[in-house]
Amino acid sequence: MDAHFLAIDDLAEVPPVAVVVDVMRAFTVAAWAFARGAEKIVLAESLDEALELKARHPSWVALKDGPPSAGFDHVNSPGLLRAADLGGRTVVQKTTAGTVGALAVKEASLVLCASFAVAEATARLLRSRGGDSITFVVTGEDGRAEEDLACAQYIARRATGARTEAAPFLRRARTSRAAAELAEGVRRGVHPDDVALCLELDRFPFAMVASPEDSLMVLRPHPAPAPAPETSV
Repeated sequence: MDAHFLAIDDLAEVPPVAVVVDVMRAFTVAAWAFARGAEKIVLAESLDEALELKARHPSWVALKDGPPSAGFDHVNSPGLLRAADLGGRTVVQKTTAGTVGALAVKEASLVLCASFAVAEATARLLRSRGGDSITFVVTGEDGRAEEDLACAQYIARRATGARTEAAPFLRRARTSRAAAELAEGVRRGVHPDDVALCLELDRFPFAMVASPEDSLMVLRPHPAPAPAPETSV
């Protein structure tokens, strides 16, 4: 497998397969939304689009980065979302990096959205459907976010079937700038458990696949394929 690790702005062309990584916190939150019963997640282009979608579909649940805001039901925090009842609901998500990255590769033949919470399921899906060339979109900090790069590199190794020790990758995420900002309250709309929840490896048994539906980019959970035999490296 030929893996490429690119920032959003470095995407010169549409990759055939893209894995968009946002550990802290967009795609950890998305995984929790599905675990809490959400049917699908609409990835919004802008805050205005998210509010317009919510206005047209009052039963939908809108969430965003930062502090609580009028028109939005939740903020982009796994700790705050984990108690929500989203059974059968559609969630509209707009974040600073994760949703932007997914929309940047919306024309790829396969788009996965990932975090440590769904790492193994994502790797298994890549083994079965990924092909020879996979582009990992490192969304945070203009492609320099250590937690996103660590997660992307871990998934890339697992996608080859290689036995891989997760601890060094999780350590990089735990000591990242994003983790420090969440822990120190630099970012708004944060729960004290957010960092720990973002570092829960393989918390959920599904991958997350994004694809166009009725002019919208929609994220849905996808069951992980059965595990393949691992190889030593």
